Amino acid sequence: MEQICADLAAEHEALDAVVADLDEPAWCTPTAAQGWTVHDTVFHVAFFDDMARLAVVDPEGFERRRDGLLAGDVDSAALAAAMSGAELLAWWRGVRTGLLGALAPLEPKARITWFGPPMSALSFATARLMETWSHGQDVAAALGRTIAPTERLRHIAHLGVVTRGWSYVNRGLAARTDPVRVELQAPTGELWTWGPDDAPDTVMGTALDFCLVVTQRRPVEAVGLVVVGPAATEWMAIAQAFAGPPTITDRHRSPGGDHQRTVAAT
Repeated sequence: MEQICADLAAEHEALDAVVADLDEPAWCTPTAAQGWTVHDTVFHVAFFDDMARLAVVDPEGFERRRDGLLAGDVDSAALAAAMSGAELLAWWRGVRTGLLGALAPLEPKARITWFGPPMSALSFATARLMETWSHGQDVAAALGRTIAPTERLRHIAHLGVVTRGWSYVNRGLAARTDPVRVELQAPTGELWTWGPDDAPDTVMGTALDFCLVVTQRRPVEAVGLVVVGPAATEWMAIAQAFAGPPTITDRHRSPGGDHQRTVAAT
């Protein structure tokens, strides 16, 4: 938990650095996600970091707030609209400090209630890292900036691999069991691997490209992954490393439609 919390804090800081100097008009910059601005995106991350903190410290209070949100009784859009960019950033900084403080003392296997099935604390923190990174990609691209790839991508890549079956189940499809070998080049040049060495189906390329695909920031055709074999090809077309309704890989999610964006229960 100490390591994943440190990595989550670093991912928060990476996104913070992208938006820290924005003036108010820049906060209104549209992102590639239809209808979402930079402000909307950072608010989304902050709002669900706050929901995550509540899920840890007050599970019953979280369930009440979650149910109100799903029923439309909680107007998160109005809350977002009431904040300037500077106010949002200050609020998020406090929220994420509270989240990290709540997560750090937990045992890795402690169960946490969320929008989907309960998750282990370790998976829960990893899912928050994935959320922050994937939305950070949207924000950085919209502003013409970059978030440099780091070793933290390994967390996201691992989620992408272990949720292969979920990508099928979420679409009502029978999951393929053919083994797939995944070989990814880390930002440091190290090789990260999953799956048997002799699997005929393979996915090879950079960790960055793989993470962009499994978080559905890019369709597989738009990155440099080398995908070989029918099982690997089918998986990469539907890969979805987060819970919630199935989405299409060549378009972004709709505003408000990914409040369940977490990894399936581990």
